[in-house]
Amino acid sequence: MQASSLSCQSDKAGQPPAVFEKVLLIDDHALFAQALAGLICQEQLALSVITASTLKSAVAHLRQDAGVDLVLLDLALDGETGLSLLPSLAGADHIPPVVIISSSEDESTVRAARAAGAVGFLAKSAGRAALVRMMQAVRRGQGYFPGGIAPLAQGAPLTRRQLEVLALLAQGFPNKRICQSLGLTEHTVKTHLKAIFSQLGVHNRTECVSRARAAGWL
Repeated sequence: MQASSLSCQSDKAGQPPAVFEKVLLIDDHALFAQALAGLICQEQLALSVITASTLKSAVAHLRQDAGVDLVLLDLALDGETGLSLLPSLAGADHIPPVVIISSSEDESTVRAARAAGAVGFLAKSAGRAALVRMMQAVRRGQGYFPGGIAPLAQGAPLTRRQLEVLALLAQGFPNKRICQSLGLTEHTVKTHLKAIFSQLGVHNRTECVSRARAAGWL
């Protein structure tokens, strides 16, 4: 399915300028996507909203349109994880900030989004005011994460990449999805997991996540 566009421009004089010029919304639930796009327009948060239901159509649009200045990305798309979009953008001439939108808002989900490179996270249950705060914060370059999520595992004796792998592991991602989300090979992910297990003195994934939380690494 190709991306579709909704123009938010208004003829009313004296209105403040839109926060963003062009937003790309990636969500496979048409009614939710239409409602969110409409709300963005009502709040004058963008001049236009492009909606896409698959990562393939979203990537194709991003390659053709350098004017997109914000991506709103559903975490759980049909048959694929939204986080796999982030590594696919690596090396592109123009990489807009990406904010995850999700029906799941537990702490491990938020940390997984942050570890994968998202600049913000908005729960689908959030209200109009939260949407406005998020988009304004991202425009200011501040990022937006609920609950005051702190940077991952400050002081943990792991590399940044190992912390990213650990955060996705805590989200319940299997190795294949960690590879997709971070743009790593399976061998590299296994190497990172081996190093994490060694640091924690554990032998399986469940024990790893439990001990990492107890140590304050998550």
